[in-house]
Amino acid sequence: MSLDVLSPLRRRLQLTFSGQAEGIPEWELALEEGDDAGYFLPDSLTWRVNGGMTPIMGGIRALLTQALHPGVLAGVVDHSHYREDPLGRLAGTIRWIFSVTYGDTATAERACAYVRRLHEAVVGEYVDGRGIPRSYAANDAELAEWVHIAFTDAFLGSYEYIRGPLPPSAADAYVAEWARAGELMGVPEPPRSVAALRRRMAEYDDAAHLAGGPRVDDVVGFLKHPPLDPMLAPGYKLLFAAAVDSMSDRHLELLGLHRLSLGSLQLPVRPAARATLAVVGRALGSTGPSEAAARRRVARLGTP
Repeated sequence: MSLDVLSPLRRRLQLTFSGQAEGIPEWELALEEGDDAGYFLPDSLTWRVNGGMTPIMGGIRALLTQALHPGVLAGVVDHSHYREDPLGRLAGTIRWIFSVTYGDTATAERACAYVRRLHEAVVGEYVDGRGIPRSYAANDAELAEWVHIAFTDAFLGSYEYIRGPLPPSAADAYVAEWARAGELMGVPEPPRSVAALRRRMAEYDDAAHLAGGPRVDDVVGFLKHPPLDPMLAPGYKLLFAAAVDSMSDRHLELLGLHRLSLGSLQLPVRPAARATLAVVGRALGSTGPSEAAARRRVARLGTP
């Protein structure tokens, strides 16, 4: 498939992910600057898992998982403009992830401090899984931790769903490395192994910190059918189905979702998702501008 044929798709994808159809955002080019290699080097598991195309699916899974915490969900519903400007919110999340993954330490710390400042105004009340009213603040350790472990679980799970399982030591290395992002966002003791990650997620459920309900149903409905360009909608539906297919039975139960099937026959979602991401990768290129800029910085600094 030639790049000329894919150019309309590339423009729509760039507009969706970065807010501009042509050129590279200035913040991505600025990742070439800086005085150190950053928290994660090119051979790290963080670059491997957070790079490539699988984070597109991972982002969908992360949003679904985050919505299971009523406090996190209340902050999104009450304070964000995700319905009016979903692509703007997506672009902001992508900027944070890539700034922490590929930036020098100052850039990573600035990106996290900026998000935490935005979260200072995100306060309110919600009803927890036991039906008890509670107050929340987005920077609370409990909410920050759930957002962090939801990202970690979703990105690692999506990578392994599409690319195949990592060796246990490599999967543990990713969780341990990405714990630094959690610390920068105010998480006191983020999980540092897959076992610890699974155990912590189960503890949230056991303590009734997670719940479904009408608000979750509303957000899930929006995530199923976001206002995307018609050219992107078929691929998104496949990636949404893949995100659902990759999740645990318990989380799907709370979300009111089911794996795609025809009667009792499970449909081949994984190969379709792999093909979709392959086309996206062909359109956008194997190395994104954030990674390319970071590689230029590392080369300039002579970091081995």
